[in-house]
Amino acid sequence: MSKLHLFKTMIISAVRRPGVFIARTLIRIYQLTLSSIFGRHCRHLPSCSFYTDEAIDRYGFWAGGWVGLARVCRCHPLGTSGLDLVPDALPATARWYKPWTYGRWRGTNAPPATRPCMVCEDVDKDGGDTSKPGLTSVR
Repeated sequence: MSKLHLFKTMIISAVRRPGVFIARTLIRIYQLTLSSIFGRHCRHLPSCSFYTDEAIDRYGFWAGGWVGLARVCRCHPLGTSGLDLVPDALPATARWYKPWTYGRWRGTNAPPATRPCMVCEDVDKDGGDTSKPGLTSVR
């Protein structure tokens, strides 16, 4: 994509969704200035500012802002930590007049583990017998 096309897309987005554009601009300014001054100490991956930016982009200013606020409120020494992704869909019970229902106020939204854990018993199938040529035992 050319720079002109990206600029046109940004202008169209700003006109169609001004709240989203302003919020995302303020988040980006924070990321480039205050975040580097205070240090990057977020307990989650992705960082809270990136998470909030993505939530606002995906769900709009109102719903995405509440999703991001819930994440920021969980980011403290006694809160959650680790991988926490923006949910694929808003909760079915979420309504605009009950904004607290948009956010996940406890726990994280991490993807399920896709690979099973390695079992140590599967490694040593020959019973430790190294007398046969070509067989080695892992100990």
